[in-house]
Amino acid sequence: MHLRKDREPPVVPSNAALAALLCFAVMMLSAGAYGQSRESPSRETLGEGDSVRITVFQNPDLTTETRISERGTITFPLIGEISLAGLTPAGAEGRIAKQLIEGKFVLKPQVSLNVIRVRSRQVSVLGQVARPGRYALDDTSSSLTDILALAGGISPTGDDNVTVMITRNGKTAKLEINVPSMYRIGDLSRNLQLESGDAIFVQRAPVFYIYGEVQRAGTYRLEPAMTVMQALSVGGGVTSRGTDRGLKIHRRTPDGAVAKLDAKLTDPVEPDDVIYVRESLF
Repeated sequence: MHLRKDREPPVVPSNAALAALLCFAVMMLSAGAYGQSRESPSRETLGEGDSVRITVFQNPDLTTETRISERGTITFPLIGEISLAGLTPAGAEGRIAKQLIEGKFVLKPQVSLNVIRVRSRQVSVLGQVARPGRYALDDTSSSLTDILALAGGISPTGDDNVTVMITRNGKTAKLEINVPSMYRIGDLSRNLQLESGDAIFVQRAPVFYIYGEVQRAGTYRLEPAMTVMQALSVGGGVTSRGTDRGLKIHRRTPDGAVAKLDAKLTDPVEPDDVIYVRESLF
């Protein structure tokens, strides 16, 4: 007679062992995510004028907040002057860490660099905007409309067609972009992503002039497809002594001469036209 040997019960890990395994898995996942993010450097590089904050894990005395000089360098504790211009933030972290190791200041430094303010990557905004000047680009405000908003928007005297000068791959191109039209038709494909060195110019909107027997003679913005009748209405209409018969338009020709044209109410108005409303003879 053979005695049956019972199977050994399965080993069930204790709560402490489960917790340890879970902690290890989380650490491995975090390390993988960290490594992936570190291997995907920022598409932007550091440059002169950028303000950065640098920390070294477990070395609070090395925390530095500084601005990259015109030479593209910063002064860092223990290391001294170190060049960071042209590097990505991840590349700058690696260079600082290497210098700390080579100087035997920190055995295994974990360096973190954060860009506080971007000044090296800028675009120029000129012409008919509220605040012309140079504006910094960053990852959240680099489109044409973003930069126009930073400049206070197009002024009332500005044209809808904005001129953008861009340089890509060493070649400069001039683009004309109608900003209101993008929103009118819902097509933002022309909302360019700008790069450092690009320039935006908002020229003065085209105008026409009206004088004679109108309520408010003066200079007015020319709207698209504006007719003589619409132009008269902008000027407040014809006075009681005036007439809309026998209207004249003084228009500059391509050769620079000024032509005097008979005008009807349905005629289109062109930039810089001068509309004259004469006095009624009866």
